[in-house]
Amino acid sequence: MTETSFATHEVFNQSPPFEDVDLFGLDRPLVEAVAMNQGSAAHADLSAFGHHWGSAQMAARGRLANENTPKLKTFDARGQRRDEVEFHPAYHELMTESVHAGIHNSTWTAHGTPAGDASEVIRAAKFYMAAQVETGHLCPVTMTRAAVAALGAQPDLLAQVMPVLGSKRYDHSFAPWPDKLGMTIGMGMTEKQGGTDVRSNATTAIRDGEAYRIVGHKWFMSAPMCDAFLVLAQADDGLSCFFMPRFRPDGSVNGLQFQRLKDKLGNRSNASSEVEFTGAYALRVGEEGRGIRTIIQMVQLTRQDCAIASAGLMRSGLAHALHHARHRSVFQKHLADQPLMQTVLADMALQVEASVALVMRLCRAFDEAPADANEAAYMRLLTPAVKYWVCKSAPGFIYEAMECLGGNGYVEDGILARHYREAPVNAIWEGSGNVMCLDVLRALSRESDAAMSVLQGLMMETAGLTGAAEAASLIARTFLRPDSERAARLAVETLAKLAAAAALNAVHPAHAELFAASRLKPQLGILYGAADLSAEQGRELLTRALPD
Repeated sequence: MTETSFATHEVFNQSPPFEDVDLFGLDRPLVEAVAMNQGSAAHADLSAFGHHWGSAQMAARGRLANENTPKLKTFDARGQRRDEVEFHPAYHELMTESVHAGIHNSTWTAHGTPAGDASEVIRAAKFYMAAQVETGHLCPVTMTRAAVAALGAQPDLLAQVMPVLGSKRYDHSFAPWPDKLGMTIGMGMTEKQGGTDVRSNATTAIRDGEAYRIVGHKWFMSAPMCDAFLVLAQADDGLSCFFMPRFRPDGSVNGLQFQRLKDKLGNRSNASSEVEFTGAYALRVGEEGRGIRTIIQMVQLTRQDCAIASAGLMRSGLAHALHHARHRSVFQKHLADQPLMQTVLADMALQVEASVALVMRLCRAFDEAPADANEAAYMRLLTPAVKYWVCKSAPGFIYEAMECLGGNGYVEDGILARHYREAPVNAIWEGSGNVMCLDVLRALSRESDAAMSVLQGLMMETAGLTGAAEAASLIARTFLRPDSERAARLAVETLAKLAAAAALNAVHPAHAELFAASRLKPQLGILYGAADLSAEQGRELLTRALPD
């Protein structure tokens, strides 16, 4: 009698997991961009980091941290207010690894001054690789690093903080920061009635001796288990910046009462909260009335990290799509050998190559800005432009990567669905697209000579590339228009792409020409708001869409 088998679940023609790989060594565009921007001395360190973060163990930690989301514990068992947030152990393990690698502090000296020596570029390469594994936990990491810049406005406080912040030990115990082995710092700016318009903040600061008592709220305060926060509040002389620890000097829990955790589209591993301040103890950072000028030093750095993380997400999407296509066979050929798929993947690779060249070039400007006025001007003008283009490009890019995997890309078993939910946040946080465009216009108006010098430098660096001269002309014409704000999106996108072509030209001239030919000419913006419409045309379109 013939035995019949009912086993039908033979798995074949599926790509193996993309893990236990070297995220640095496998990424030639990253390796070359780091070397071009003075970071080659860290090759061995970055290779070790890439091997570790590319491991199956780290991938599992990223998955677990997102599947087991943070939980708010408002009270303890006896009814005492605690306002703690509990995280899965995988989240703490990710934080431990990032802090041990110095991603939160390696760009600063022990005294809180810029470390130089390509520290921004080297740290960015690690941030870029870590974002490919798990992006949510990088929120407190980037805020901690960036907070040092704002604390520089209060040297005595900075001197107290740096010995703890300068540690490479992650300590998630709920205790006063001076008693801990290491610390993290968050930020609270936006309120429910104002959002980006922080000048409309209603939170007040009442002087109490050398300190202040803060009364009010914040609509978004991410990473609420940080040991302290930089917050904005209205003092006697106007909007000011304050250092608000989780504990008062007497050891009691400070008056930060978390109302709820935000239920976000992505960024699930990271807690974001609504908070009320009930007479919370705080110390002023910088002068009263200069809060925006103080905290913008922090925001400049967090914007930089938004761009780095988005570039990292795109790199991960490309790597997973290409890995899958090289293993999956369709119509007797591997997907990667099918002409149409090959074209799609190659164009995606070109986008990532330009993006990583651009963010690493921007990071070099951060390294050199303290001693070089031209690099400082590049940093101020290009940071919002780079954030605008890279961060707004990422969601569509990740979608394309998902499509390369077909149904496998759309299910939660893989990482791309998580990347897709994660991708929009970097374009929204730290200033949305319109805010970035306004910041570019502001830099142009305040430092027009320096900004024009940067543009001239980009023209020199892209001389001979297809469409580069026309792109530079469009940028200059738009910014000189009396209604430049109306056409700012196209100009800012073009500025970022011109800067990307320049950065890539220094790394790989042949690919820079490919990028310029396909992105600079014709000068077509791919993002909404790039169409050059008159006010009348805009009103007609909107009225047709929804009569007011």
